Amino acid sequence: MSRIEETFVSLGKSGEKGLVVYLTAGDPNPRDFLSYLHGAADGGADILEVGIPFSDPMADGPVIQGAFRRALAGGMTTGRALSLVSSFRKKHDTPVVIFGYYNPFLRYGVRGFCRDARSAGADGVLVVDLPPEEAREMAPEAGKAGLDWIPLISPTSGGDRIRNATAIGSGFLYLISVTGITGVRKSFPPRLVKWTREVKTQSRLPVAVGFGISRPAMAREATRHADAAVVGSACVKVVEHHGTSRKGPLALRRFVQSLKKAMR
Repeated sequence: MSRIEETFVSLGKSGEKGLVVYLTAGDPNPRDFLSYLHGAADGGADILEVGIPFSDPMADGPVIQGAFRRALAGGMTTGRALSLVSSFRKKHDTPVVIFGYYNPFLRYGVRGFCRDARSAGADGVLVVDLPPEEAREMAPEAGKAGLDWIPLISPTSGGDRIRNATAIGSGFLYLISVTGITGVRKSFPPRLVKWTREVKTQSRLPVAVGFGISRPAMAREATRHADAAVVGSACVKVVEHHGTSRKGPLALRRFVQSLKKAMR
């Protein structure tokens, strides 16, 4: 059983919902990124997503695009991001999912990336622009390396695609709450509750809802029928606001604590 699977089993036994926190590797710089990552873990994040910065993030909104620009300007690469995960792993055992676009992984070399990500201490990988039909190369390599392959589905995914995604996936299923790009929102689409229920009946994996969760009340609402909430842009905004200030990691820790508290 993987560390991600163990986390969801433990959450289920305690009757809790999971909190997945996303941050961009190297934002605002490598050293301070590690401080923010530790702050999120100390605040109670159950799983951490470490984003690999990419120059053409078509699924991301202005907040994460800005984080990508800052990280790339600072020289962040896929290899350096894995080194940061390795440094984080020396102090924390919180599961880490590498989150990114296919191009950087392809350029790195799919087999080598999966091997090196696992060696660095990562537990899973999610490729946002690689649909299940195109994952026949990378998903098996992730499995061979001991990484969970986290599938992603959208509001336009039909039953066949959901079943196909869960058939090749492990760890958890990432359910996008809206069509469009990432970014904080004030509310969820009216159909989210019904759709989450439908997905739950067709998925053998725990379901995590993401895209748009901006405050504790939304995290609580997202997990009314799902197993976890994914909070990305709202956490990246904390990093954007505080930058290299020593108060930044503490601010993120408190925000994560408020999310987790609302979900209990």
